[in-house]
Amino acid sequence: MKAKEVRELTLEEIRQKERDLREEIFNLKFRFSSGQLEDPSRIKIAKRDLARVLSILKEKEKDVKS
Repeated sequence: MKAKEVRELTLEEIRQKERDLREEIFNLKFRFSSGQLEDPSRIKIAKRDLARVLSILKEKEKDVKS
């Protein structure tokens, strides 16, 4: 997911995206530990997406408070 796409979302949509990504990372780690994950690099991509979403969420929350 691109940063531009995340910035176009509302605060609530970004928070939902954060929850979805956290759940996805949990599931990917679980599948990895049980040997069922075919593409382990997907974990890294999901973590990067989560970091991007969290950064943009902080930016937007800061703008709302100002």
